[in-house]
Amino acid sequence: MANFTIYVTYKQSKNMLLIKDATVYSPDFCGNKDILTGGDKILEISNKINVPTGFDVEVFEAEGLILIPGLIDNHVHIAGAGGEGGPATRTPELTLSRMFEGGVTTVVGCLGTDGFTRTVESVLMKAKSLRYQGASAWIWTGAYQVPSPTITGDIGRDISLIEEVIGVGELAISDHRSSCPSTDELIRIAAHARVGAMLGRKAGIVNIHMGDARNPFGPIYETVKKSMLRFNQFLPTHCNRNYYIFEDARTYGKEGYIDITTSSWPYFTDEEVKPSIALKLLLESGVPVTNITFSSDSCGSLPGFDEQGRLVKLEMGLPSSNLRELADAVLNEKLQLETAVRVLTSNPATILKLPGKGFISKGMDADLVFLNKGMELVNLISMGKWVIRDGNLLKKGAYE
Repeated sequence: MANFTIYVTYKQSKNMLLIKDATVYSPDFCGNKDILTGGDKILEISNKINVPTGFDVEVFEAEGLILIPGLIDNHVHIAGAGGEGGPATRTPELTLSRMFEGGVTTVVGCLGTDGFTRTVESVLMKAKSLRYQGASAWIWTGAYQVPSPTITGDIGRDISLIEEVIGVGELAISDHRSSCPSTDELIRIAAHARVGAMLGRKAGIVNIHMGDARNPFGPIYETVKKSMLRFNQFLPTHCNRNYYIFEDARTYGKEGYIDITTSSWPYFTDEEVKPSIALKLLLESGVPVTNITFSSDSCGSLPGFDEQGRLVKLEMGLPSSNLRELADAVLNEKLQLETAVRVLTSNPATILKLPGKGFISKGMDADLVFLNKGMELVNLISMGKWVIRDGNLLKKGAYE
């Protein structure tokens, strides 16, 4: 039995919840535990917690349910994206309901291809909107293009001064839509982001869009070789977009971080490596699990081009792809849940220095995903509040 005194603020004393007998993965396997939340925080986790006296506490019996941290999607076009096929192919903004239905409680927003008609300011305001409505959100400054579009006119100033900005990206390399930055330009961008991050206590990571060119990691290798920067300054994404890039990722991942895109499967089955299979193969190759993240690329367009560079196919990603691939990694690829869940929780939280995120432990944010034995989403708590209960969506965004 837990023996503790609860010290709570007025905010925490409201909306207190006692979760009983959940099978907890923090992401480490913890066994069956009771968890007490108050306001937007986890107040206690123990084998047994009695209902605190003097407080209005809801008790929820979670026996038979798996409890994991809220999923973190580190690459989402929250303000819309696309446009490769013209104005009619611009994708819509992320909706709160789609985010929650995918078990995602935290997103990191980005621009992408269109750094011309869309702005970082619009991504920032969308992040603020999501925060206001009960989710958690940060953003990348910049876009595919170099020089990078920014809010203040400077990458370092954006990162150091604006709370929501944690790094720069997605900056495109090895792609026909890239500005083809030189090694010196990549060094300046990464070094500038690093200094801004030091001043603002941020991660300062450069999120790299990996295109279809051969030897796609070459620019990063050259940047590290020619500078004092390290591989952990970069988070290349779409590392499963084709088989030869993935083979390179199996080597690169032993040095630096790699991000696997979940939403492009099953749209491009003839080209892409299925994310759940990619995770298993990376681990078998000796890539540390702590170097791997999953993200959905949701609300981004998923274009297909022919050998002449003509657009022949266009799809849009969804946040639900993350939970699907997490489930497939456990149920089909037979990976341990505590291993698979890291790529969507503790890894992005640690790599991107997202405070309060990625773990189920005392003092962390109360972002909690309840799964049944079939790895299906049953309940979801975001910042201490129920947003999905018994499979029913309780919270929608404005204008939904």
